[in-house]
Amino acid sequence: MADSAEKQTRPSFFKGVKAEFKKISWPDRQSTFKQSVAVVAISVVLGVIIAVLDYVIQYGVNFLTSL
Repeated sequence: MADSAEKQTRPSFFKGVKAEFKKISWPDRQSTFKQSVAVVAISVVLGVIIAVLDYVIQYGVNFLTSL
């Protein structure tokens, strides 16, 4: 009995998935490009900030351990 109930739910599941995919509004190419550039730029800026902080902290620790 469980097999027949399972077979009936699968087609309706895939129909539901198909219906939900039709509701998705994908961004256009220009919007995707702008967002990608923003992500890369922010990543580079944060990488530089972390590198500078790492250098300053390393310098401070080396200074304190050499006392």
